[in-house]
Amino acid sequence: MSLKPRRNDAYHEIIYDSKHLLALYILREKAVFLMSALERFHLPVVAHGSVARGDIKMGSDVDVFITGGVQNSFLVETALEQAGIKIKNRFIIQATPLYAMKAYLEIDDEVSNVSFPLMDLRRVEREFYLFGGEITLSQLKADLRVRGVDKRLMFIEPNLVGHVESSVVGREAFVAKALGISVETVQNRVQALTKRDLVGRTGVFLKKELTPQETFELVLKRLSDFNPAVRRRVLKKKS
Repeated sequence: MSLKPRRNDAYHEIIYDSKHLLALYILREKAVFLMSALERFHLPVVAHGSVARGDIKMGSDVDVFITGGVQNSFLVETALEQAGIKIKNRFIIQATPLYAMKAYLEIDDEVSNVSFPLMDLRRVEREFYLFGGEITLSQLKADLRVRGVDKRLMFIEPNLVGHVESSVVGREAFVAKALGISVETVQNRVQALTKRDLVGRTGVFLKKELTPQETFELVLKRLSDFNPAVRRRVLKKKS
C-alpha cells in the first residue's frame, strides 16, 4: 500500500472482524506482559503505534517506550530478565544527527521491543509517541484504544466497532489539538513521512549493535569522546 498522503479523502469507517480482534488481543497481551515487568521496577512506560490505536496489520510489532527521561540501562535490563524476558539484541539508534540517541532492546520473539532515551529528548521527539498514539498499562488493561496517526498520515479515531480514519494533510492544526501536541510536531512528521514516500526509506543515521559485555552508557561515552556531533547532542538540553 502506498504511503502517499491522500489529500481529498473523507472519513472512512473500518470495522474490525473477529480475526483482527484476536490478533490485536494477542499483541496487547504481549505489551501488558512487557510493561508490567518494567513497571514493577517503577519504570514509567507506554505502548505506542498500532497496538495503542488498534489498527494493527500483518507484521505489526509491540513497541514499548520508557517515558521517564534518561534511564539506567542496568535497571531496565534487570527488570526484563527477572520477568523471564530474554533480550535478543541491543542497539543504540539515532534517527538523525539532531535527534537523541536511544537504547533499543529486541525481545526474543522479534515482534516486541523496548526503547528508552540515552539523552534528553526535545519536545518534538517526545511528542513523536503521542503523534502515533501512546497508551498506558492501565489503559491497556481496561481495553481502551487511543487516537493517533499511522504511516499513511491517516488520523485514526477508535470507536466501538473499529475506527474512523481521515487524512492529516491540510488538517495539521486540528490533529495537533486533538492529540494534545504542538503543530510543529505534526508538521515535522508530515514532512518526514511524505519525504519517505517520495524517496523511499533511507534508514537511520546511526545504528550500533552492542556486544554482551558492553553497556549502553559505556558505548555512548565512547561515541561522545570520539565524535564531536554526538558530544554536542549529549550536552544539549531539552528545548
